[in-house]
Amino acid sequence: MTVLLIGATGPSGREIIKAAQAAGVAIRALARRPEALDIGGVEVVKGDVENETSLCAAMHGVNAVVSALGTPLILMGPVTLLSRGTANIVSAMRAANVERFLCITGMGAGDSRGHGGFVYDRIVLPLLLGRIYADKDRQEAVVRHSDLDWTLIRPAFLKSGPGRGRWREITNWQGQGKMTAIDRSDVAAFVMQELAAHRYGRQAVNLSWEG
Repeated sequence: MTVLLIGATGPSGREIIKAAQAAGVAIRALARRPEALDIGGVEVVKGDVENETSLCAAMHGVNAVVSALGTPLILMGPVTLLSRGTANIVSAMRAANVERFLCITGMGAGDSRGHGGFVYDRIVLPLLLGRIYADKDRQEAVVRHSDLDWTLIRPAFLKSGPGRGRWREITNWQGQGKMTAIDRSDVAAFVMQELAAHRYGRQAVNLSWEG
């Protein structure tokens, strides 16, 4: 299997590359600055989610696309990169006849809003991340309205450290408590599992450690 990875130079993207290499999955990484990706054994192609031509070229011969696309913290002005970039990804996938799409968004998008605990839901999300999550909602809408074989992945608060190797996978909020945190390496492990097992086709799955 060959997977096109969007957002490969970010911290989550790097963990996905490590997990893929451990699982024997070939990664083709799209990067605006290929020199920024200093991990061996990865095919790196120069491209940008805002350039659909480069996306189409990168899609050739891949079996699936994983997006770990991120955006900087923006307190003023509109945020549109996530939704615009994802629309371009979807369009390029359709043109290349690539169907499987795993898109990482985050806790607070869609129906996960209100499940992050008081501080996150009432302070962090509205005051610091409101513009970003408004665009994550638009991003998810782009994915949901496509005819692709998609899975939306919403991690809880992301940590960088040793993973636990286990997590909750939530698709129905009835009877569920708040989401807490999860390590990026555990998210990457889930991505590899979902690529192999395909349990959450055309669903959103929320990931969090217990407790």
